[in-house]
Amino acid sequence: MDEKEIFLTAEGLKKLEIELEDLKTVKRKEIAEKIKIARDFGDLSENSEYDEAKLEQAQMEEKIAKIENMIVNAKIIDDVQTDTNTVGVGATVKLLQKSTNRQMIYTIVGSAESNPLEGKISNESPVGKAILGKKKKSTVQVQLPNGNVVDYVIEDITRN
Repeated sequence: MDEKEIFLTAEGLKKLEIELEDLKTVKRKEIAEKIKIARDFGDLSENSEYDEAKLEQAQMEEKIAKIENMIVNAKIIDDVQTDTNTVGVGATVKLLQKSTNRQMIYTIVGSAESNPLEGKISNESPVGKAILGKKKKSTVQVQLPNGNVVDYVIEDITRN
């Protein structure tokens, strides 16, 4: 089965590796201890603490598998190779919203790292999709989830 590439910065990959290590070494032991303690409460068929600990264990194992999959399918965004002629993953883009004359600066990242509050938008977001592959001074129309259409001008494309 072909998995989709996960675009990550080197920093984003490092964060995932640290989180994975913590889940595997620290969290697994904590949950195993919770399960052990819950078993000591007696009858497992009516033991809510045991059921809760087993559910937490299953959720954590699912998260570990998801992070491992992301790491295996990671495509590292190389800032040095980021093209500043067209918008691509890894580029920092200065946009002008035409209707409000408001400027915004976003770095285009993969969905795993997107955080609009930090100015990082996903290449899969409405704005990200609309501006990918476009050049400086291009005007793009973005259909927002609420149905509104917004026009943006790409004022600049730089490396992060």
